[in-house]
Amino acid sequence: MEPTDLTIEILKGIRDEAHKTNERLDTTNDRLDELRTDLVDRIERVERRQTETEVRLATELVAVGGAVREVRDLLREDRALRDRVDDHERRLSAVERRTG
Repeated sequence: MEPTDLTIEILKGIRDEAHKTNERLDTTNDRLDELRTDLVDRIERVERRQTETEVRLATELVAVGGAVREVRDLLREDRALRDRVDDHERRLSAVERRTG
């Protein structure tokens, strides 16, 4: 069976449409590659900022820990002084009662 002119024209039309579809797919793939590249860049920037933030937070946490230890030590010193002052107050009161 020999192909007719109509069959050949239909096949040519299908071939042309397949080429157009392939071109559109190539264009879409190029756009998707650009978007993927942009997305990867953004993710890398976010990861870098997250790492920098974690380092800053860790540094500040260490500083807060140091400040808490200093406050603890000051409170202990204050407590020791308060006990001494209370002791002196008791002793002065006793001396005043004896002399007074």
